[in-house]
Parts: sequence; C-alpha cells; structure tokens
Amino acid sequence: MVQFQQPQLKRIVTPMTQTKFTLGEASRETGISKATLSRDIKSGKISADKRPDGSYQIDASELFRVYDRVPQETRETGSTGTLRNDQKPGETPIETGGLQAEVNRLREVLATLNMERERERSQLSDQIEDLRRRLDGETEERRVLTRILTDQRTQPPEPPTAPPADSRGFFGRLFGKTG
Repeated sequence: MVQFQQPQLKRIVTPMTQTKFTLGEASRETGISKATLSRDIKSGKISADKRPDGSYQIDASELFRVYDRVPQETRETGSTGTLRNDQKPGETPIETGGLQAEVNRLREVLATLNMERERERSQLSDQIEDLRRRLDGETEERRVLTRILTDQRTQPPEPPTAPPADSRGFFGRLFGKTG
C-alpha cells in the first residue's frame, strides 16, 4: 500500500487570521508605541486580556477598531522611523499660519475690548465724582440761599413797654373824665 503524504501546509498568519496580538505585535501592526497601547488598555480605550505572566493579548478586531493598520511594506522593512504617536500631528504651514493669524486677530479684538471697557469705566468714575461734587455744592448753595431768604440775624430783645402814667384814654383826658 502506498501512502500519500499530505503536504504540510504552512499557516500564514495575517492580521485577519491572527486573532490575538501581544503589545509588541500590536505596536508593529499599528505603528503605535507599546507604552501608548498599554496606557490605552489601562484607561479603557481598548480592551485586552491579561495573561498569567502579566502581559496583554489584544484581539485583532479590537485593535483595528481603535487604530489604523500600518502599510505592509513598512512592517516588512522594519522601518525604524518614529511611530505615529511619537510625532507631532501633521500640520501644514498654511494651516498653522492661518490659525496663528486667527489667534492674533482675536487677541487684537480682545485688547480693543479691554481698552474700551477701561475707557468706559474711567468715564463712569469721572461722572460719579462730578455728581458727588455737584451734590455737595448744591447743599452748600441751599444753605446760603436759606440764610439769605430767611432773616436769621439775632434780634435784640425788645424792652418791655411801660404802661402810660395816665390810664385814661385820649378822650378821657380831653374831657376830664375819670375812669
């Protein structure tokens, strides 16, 4: 009897067929550093199973739900460039310039508003001070006018009038009547 040998099929592991990744494998697949992946696991952004040795296993579907996959050629060449989370987010000089211009414009508007507010505050303070001076001046004016309109000089007391020596009236004295 002739035995046929089954050809040994080498299982090719791709992100679609591999169901679990270690932190290192997940880092290579996504371009995210292991420290960031670990931090995201601890914060709950991504879920992972903790193995008895303390390492994590991340399900492929969970990993690619949160992060994009790095192109295959980058993974194959083992590019040692910086990982995506280690570099500053890509901003073009045009975007930065436009944002900086907007920030500068808003600062100018804010400075103008602050100057206007200070000017108005100063005007109101001056107006309040002027009204206080007027009120104090009117009070003094009223006192002077009151003294002028009402004779407030001290009058000497009137001497008591003595009764006439003759208590008869004029006609009584004229006709000589007593009475």
